[in-house]
Formats: sequence, structure tokens, C-alpha cells
Amino acid sequence: MTPADQHPTPTPAELREQIEHTRHELGETVQALADRTDVKARAQQKAGELREQAVARAAESKAQGARVTSQVQGKLPEPVKEKAVQATGRARAAAAHAGQMWEEKAPASLQDKTAQYVQRARENRTVLFVAAAGVTVLWLVARRRKS
Repeated sequence: MTPADQHPTPTPAELREQIEHTRHELGETVQALADRTDVKARAQQKAGELREQAVARAAESKAQGARVTSQVQGKLPEPVKEKAVQATGRARAAAAHAGQMWEEKAPASLQDKTAQYVQRARENRTVLFVAAAGVTVLWLVARRRKS
């Protein structure tokens, strides 16, 4: 047997099928390369993943905070709870008084600017909560290292 007998010449239909198969594979390869080089899409995807993780962590931290708060409140004696309620009332009254003084004495431009910052903070509560939690953890770690 000769080598030509082992591999018969493909028919035109077989050649077309091989060409089509090769084109399909090449198209998939090109698409895969294009997906890898699309930095903007990859960055957006990663940002979305990080955002979801941050939201999940914030929700977890909030739930844990609620559990700890309820545990602590359950263990507090009544006189301490009463003092806490009184202190909360005084703090609210002081905050209301400070707000009233702010409205009376602060320039309108400063009040407008502050209102814009407050609005932004309300729109980004999750980010602010995560940032505050991170700063608190860093502060606790630094404090522990000093001890």
C-alpha cells in the first residue's frame, strides 16, 4: 500500500465541510481574543462583581450589627436603658437646636452646598457604610497593635 492509498483525496463536499469547520473554529478563536482584549467590558464586569460583593458585605454587617445590638439590649439593666433613652432624647433635642441655628445663621450658598452633599451621601449609603466599617476596622486594628 502506498501513502496515497491510505489517505484518499477528499471530495469537494468534504473540502467544503472542512473549510466551514475551520471558519467556525477561527471565528470562535477571534471572538475569544476580542473578549480578552475588551478592557472596558472586563472592567465593567469586575466593577459589577465588586459592587455586588460590597452590597452583600454591607448587608451582612448590618444584620450582624442588629444581632449584636439586640443581644446587648437584652443584657442591659433597666436603669442603664432609661439613661440611654434620656441621653438619646437630649441628643435629639441638641441636634434639632443645632439644625435650627444652622438655618438661621448659615449663608444660603453654604446651606445649598451642604444639602447637595447630604443628598449624595443618601444616594450612596452602602458605599459610605462600607467605608465607615473599613475605617473602624482599621482603627481597631491600629489600636490593638498599640496595646
